[in-house]
Amino acid sequence: MSFDAITIAPYMGSDSVEPFLKFEDKWAILLALTSNSGSSDFQLFSNSNQTLFEAVLQKANTWGSPQNLMFVVGATRGEGFKSIRKYAPDNFLLVPGVGAQGGSLSEVCQYGMNKDCGLIVNASRSIIYASNGKDFAEKAREEALKIQREMAEELDKIGF
Repeated sequence: MSFDAITIAPYMGSDSVEPFLKFEDKWAILLALTSNSGSSDFQLFSNSNQTLFEAVLQKANTWGSPQNLMFVVGATRGEGFKSIRKYAPDNFLLVPGVGAQGGSLSEVCQYGMNKDCGLIVNASRSIIYASNGKDFAEKAREEALKIQREMAEELDKIGF
């Protein structure tokens, strides 16, 4: 494969994920707790012990390791990162939703960072739609730099 990672819906089970985990130096990124409004239809379903997304994290970590398995966790989930880190303490998390979706970078870092940072934070719409005028490039750059500065401040807080 000429790409480094692939995002996979884990709900079909191990046989739909494990083939992707066999590629050396490649990542499988599983949907865990997304920020779209419909995510609560299934991801937050709970039995008496845990939510579905927690069960997915727990089971998926038996298929792969933090060296080849990441999880998507929406930035709008704030304190939900505590639960994520309970089940995936060492995995990297791909975190969309900072910016236009209203996710708090500060909360993501507070609850989601691990000893290695462990976060790949994504902002798209706030940059892409920074302006629809002739100043688009300048405004997009300003927005990207703003988010970069915020992340640098968060990393400084923990000594990175």
